[in-house]
Amino acid sequence: MNLFKLSVVAAAVIGLSACSLDGDDGQDGANGVDGADGVSSLVVQTQLAVGDANCPNSGVQIDSGLDSDGDGALSSSEISSTSYVCVPPASSVDSSELLTSLNNDWFVEAAAEVEANKTVWLEATGALSTNSLNSNNVVVTSKADLERTVTSLRGQAKNIILFIGDGMGISTVTAARILDGQMKGLDGEENKLSFDQFPFAGLSKTYNVDAQTPDSAGTMTAMMSGLKTDVGVIGVDEDIVRGDCSTVAGNELVTALELAEIAGKSTGVIATARITHATPAATYAKSADRNWEDISDMPAEAVEAGCKDIADQLVNFEANLEARYDGLDVDGIEVVMGGGRRHFLPKDASFNSPDAVSAVEGDRTDGRDLTAEWAAMYTSGTYVFDQAGFDAIDTETTSKVFGLFNESHMQYEADRANDVAGEPSLTEMTEKAIQVLDNNNDGFFLVVESGRIDHGHHAGSAYNALTDTIEFANAVAAADAMTSDDDTLIIVTADHSHVFTIAGYPKRGNPILGKVVNVGSDEPATAADDLPYTTLGYTNGLGFRDLGEETDADATYALAESTGRQDLTDVDTTASGYHQEALVPLGSETHAGEDVGIYAKGPGAWLVNGTNEQSVIFHVMDYAGDIINQAEQAME
Repeated sequence: MNLFKLSVVAAAVIGLSACSLDGDDGQDGANGVDGADGVSSLVVQTQLAVGDANCPNSGVQIDSGLDSDGDGALSSSEISSTSYVCVPPASSVDSSELLTSLNNDWFVEAAAEVEANKTVWLEATGALSTNSLNSNNVVVTSKADLERTVTSLRGQAKNIILFIGDGMGISTVTAARILDGQMKGLDGEENKLSFDQFPFAGLSKTYNVDAQTPDSAGTMTAMMSGLKTDVGVIGVDEDIVRGDCSTVAGNELVTALELAEIAGKSTGVIATARITHATPAATYAKSADRNWEDISDMPAEAVEAGCKDIADQLVNFEANLEARYDGLDVDGIEVVMGGGRRHFLPKDASFNSPDAVSAVEGDRTDGRDLTAEWAAMYTSGTYVFDQAGFDAIDTETTSKVFGLFNESHMQYEADRANDVAGEPSLTEMTEKAIQVLDNNNDGFFLVVESGRIDHGHHAGSAYNALTDTIEFANAVAAADAMTSDDDTLIIVTADHSHVFTIAGYPKRGNPILGKVVNVGSDEPATAADDLPYTTLGYTNGLGFRDLGEETDADATYALAESTGRQDLTDVDTTASGYHQEALVPLGSETHAGEDVGIYAKGPGAWLVNGTNEQSVIFHVMDYAGDIINQAEQAME
């Protein structure tokens, strides 16, 4: 539509370019001597790319002037006038436009992968010698039945739950499985986490459009929208220029949560990170920079250009979504819980929460209290900030919940008991969210992020990363127990991995957090430098710490990078305060680029197989819940 508008205007301009200022030759009349030829007037058009300073959404630059030197070209010194025909930003979209992002190659390719996965399933099940295949109570007895079943099973998921273990790479899952087993008195290797027992699994390729090793903004946008994008941007496609507010308009993507909201489902997003952090933000926000969590984080030019900070977008999600689509009426996100209170409160001590740990808790420089704005918008909703408030929520009568349990990120699971006013666990938040959301007969869409797995790894603490992974698995188990495989799709995955390794040749049952003890030995093995070493380690990061019983991994940031090998002979490496050695000293451990696991059960779960682009996850959820079609029907 926008390109059509551009072509009409450009065609009119092209018509003008044939005009010139030639003199009248007078050859057929009595008009005197022929006049000298005049100077030609030239018009030159230049196509502008997305992100151009004069036409942020692309367009045409039109230069005109007199061809003084008669060379048939318009040099810069001859240009007397420059104008622009710009593609206007999209201010609203009607119900028939761009719900499916069908013009994006990433979206199309991911959809094709889902079709390929269907074929794999058909071939595998069609080759069975029995007639006993049963999926969602559909009994398959022939190849033709199989093909009909693929079609009939679309939209069987009334509910969809997407679990994101932030930074939970394969080595993290393996090590957490072993630690969990050893905490239960087992050797550990034979143990299974809750999602290890899901019937379908595959791999996800996590790279961003512009990065081999990704970040959470680009990866979560891929899962939520069905197409990949760049590092550091949220809810927008790859045509964005990071940090340039003017490039957002027209490049916004529709997320699975938004589609579920339009379709009439209840929606929720919970995280142990700040709720404005990249992963949860990608469910509801459109931002040229993941760091624009509140207005104080934004450059002045972005604010002046009209871009909104992520916290603002969360509180005004309902109004923003309705403004994008003509005639749309939704009721907003039902459950929001996590950390990040500072981004919703003014930079004024009088607005501090009772459990504030900073002298001034809020960061906002616009004087707005977004928690109060939310409460005024949803008078029947409940805003909570501590364990007592959380426990008091009546899930049968509460229509909306907004929980901000910490100034910044919530506590690590191992450190949660040290919170000033208490905060719920990820499992408790998951259970409470489902109890509120399942009051809707049309079903729900819920995203659950364990954000502090990632933070434990960045801090170089396997202990914190693994104990948060175990709690994450507990939350998955709780959700599984509270829902039915007949109508609920549960997907468990990660946005990316970390440079976290399981190394050496430790014997079976050796403490996963301990030093390597080889098979047949009772003493720690030593390296070529005659020093013992641990099974777990990091390729880079702050490195070795011996902080004893400290349970907050972030305490490491008060110390300088540790370089070189350490003598661990008398160090208890299984202690909560021990941080593993790192090969390359950096101020923070980095993400890694290898594939991560996808685990699934429920309707549509059988589409999870093989190695997939990360954007395929959106298409699996769409197949299972038929959310695009339901959203489009709701808007007709």
